[in-house]
Amino acid sequence: MKRGSCLPALLQALALAGALLAGHVTAAAQGVIVLPEKVDKADKAEKAGTASVKLIRFGVLPLGGTVESRALWTPLMADMSRTLGIPVSAYSVPSYEELDRAIGRDEIDMAFLSAKMALDAVMQRRMKVVAQIARHPDVPEHRAVLLARKAGPLNTLEGLLAQPEKWRLARGDSRSVTGFVVPQSQLFLPHNIEMETRFRSEFVGTHQATALAVANGDADVATNNTTDFERFRQQFPVEAERLQVIWQSEPPPGAPMVVRRDYPPEFQARLQGFLTGYGKGKGTRVNAEREVLKTLRAAYGYVAADDSALLPEARLEHELGRQRAMAASWVNEAAREQRLQRIEKTYAEQVEVLRAGR
Repeated sequence: MKRGSCLPALLQALALAGALLAGHVTAAAQGVIVLPEKVDKADKAEKAGTASVKLIRFGVLPLGGTVESRALWTPLMADMSRTLGIPVSAYSVPSYEELDRAIGRDEIDMAFLSAKMALDAVMQRRMKVVAQIARHPDVPEHRAVLLARKAGPLNTLEGLLAQPEKWRLARGDSRSVTGFVVPQSQLFLPHNIEMETRFRSEFVGTHQATALAVANGDADVATNNTTDFERFRQQFPVEAERLQVIWQSEPPPGAPMVVRRDYPPEFQARLQGFLTGYGKGKGTRVNAEREVLKTLRAAYGYVAADDSALLPEARLEHELGRQRAMAASWVNEAAREQRLQRIEKTYAEQVEVLRAGR
């Protein structure tokens, strides 16, 4: 054989190797694991499930402004993108209502939601719970609170409950557990006070906005929670010094992390694994992850969870519905009883769905 006759074959082999290498690099950039030919069925299934997901749209629950909320979650989203090999974009909105609508339009793939919003998303069959914040005995439990000015005309809970019509209320969205649901069910309705109608005026906003409204004299009392009020103290120390807590609740249902229900099971497992492993272990990167968790008020990270984690919220909604039905005026008792029966039916449906998600 002539010496030059090997050249075409050599060039062809090099071209083939280059094509394979390019394919490997492209796949890796998309987060697809390139596996040897001899793999088991589980590995193939995971590869196929991951390949079908090209982007994660992460819904950011508004805390202060949209820019601030996005900034808080950006480090975790960047780590998620690097770990999974898939772009993660922030879907940040100024209100619970807009985030709820985005979920309804299937514009959100994953989000950290209030328990109320998560319950709605799960019952609509759009989302499922994969994780929630880990609690620790050394960390005070998250609670709803009412804030008033120290030097204001309203500085006691008794004064608030005696004459609600005299005071201006700053509260959270009706989808907010600590900003609305818990204060309504644990405090106001038991005292025959309907938050939406009994106060002189009301302002609806984020926890930061309601605290600022009271601190600046634009409202007399605000719903809030211990976690966000601590964040408020760090960001607005002068304004926070003007405020005092006049009531706090029992610990409310926790806020969960949810993902699209139609995500491949293998990819759902990867997302859950990322969350539960985040900030765990040792090393420089893990230390950085723990700092991210601290800014998100999740110092001990996340633990695996499923839809049954929302059973406490379903019970709370059930209790709230019954309280409202009993306090409302009805044409006759038959109308009230019909309403109570619908509440019981809805609750039974929720319990069935949530337990099935275990």
